[in-house]
Amino acid sequence: MTSEPISPTRFALWKQYGREMSVGVFLLLLTGYFGTTPGFLQAGNLRDILINAAPLVIAACGMTMVIIAGMIDISAGSALAVCAVIAGLTAKSGAPIEAVVVSPMLAGALIGAVNGWLVAYVRIPAIIVTLGMMSVLRGGIIWWTRGEWIGNLPPSFSAIGRGEVAGVPVPVWLALGVVILTATLLARTPLGRHIYAVGGNALSASRMGIPVRRVQWLVFVMHGALLGLAALVYASRFSVIQSNAGAGFELLAISAVVVGGVNIFGGQGTVWGSAIGALLLQVISTGLIFRRVSEYWAPSVQGALVLLAVVADALRTRRARR
Repeated sequence: MTSEPISPTRFALWKQYGREMSVGVFLLLLTGYFGTTPGFLQAGNLRDILINAAPLVIAACGMTMVIIAGMIDISAGSALAVCAVIAGLTAKSGAPIEAVVVSPMLAGALIGAVNGWLVAYVRIPAIIVTLGMMSVLRGGIIWWTRGEWIGNLPPSFSAIGRGEVAGVPVPVWLALGVVILTATLLARTPLGRHIYAVGGNALSASRMGIPVRRVQWLVFVMHGALLGLAALVYASRFSVIQSNAGAGFELLAISAVVVGGVNIFGGQGTVWGSAIGALLLQVISTGLIFRRVSEYWAPSVQGALVLLAVVADALRTRRARR
């Protein structure tokens, strides 16, 4: 009795996308496990999981580019709050829906441009820049709103987060579209190849003629614009926008990306893995609620997954260097 040999094509696929496939299998197994709880696999609950995961998936796409480029952004939660408030105030002003969509994305892109300029051209480490920006934005939004929530949002604004197209929720369409566009950019364009090269080895990339600083700046700008879109989707799902919106959101976005297979040291990973990672975190959060487990356990489980992913990345990097 002979075993069937593994084809070179199948081996190459596993070598390239093994981490993403493993996370996908784990997501299916975890969904099956929580599915033994009454009501978890009902269509309405699965729909809610996808809707709740949509802002995280969109933000994770931007964070994927940042981490692949060898950087990090821990101001994402504060930026999300600022963009959400801007979106809400623009909607309340009676502006057309196009302005409501564009305004938070422009605000996010501006925040990203400042972060990117400080990192790429002033040469300050990304973690220091975004740590300072996190405090500035969080304090600024509390001062701006005076801690008050934004309510009386128009129906056109709520339709973004609660509407449907062809029976599929709008947030799900937006998240899927962003994933496809980001994946195409990273895999099929010169800019995408430059992002991987800069994250793999910035010095070698520079010697190859790649404009490293410009790439780093552009990554933060694109990441900021996607944060603005994520804020719009996030805020439009609720009747009010809280001034402390997005607290801890940056850790969720980083966790989704790292768990999804993006190397925390840069240069490796796909946006598809990040999207699966975001869904995995949302399934864990919802599943624990159905299992009547305290909500305080969710961050612990997510943190454990991140630690396992980082250890795996460290071991993989060490083997590659050998």
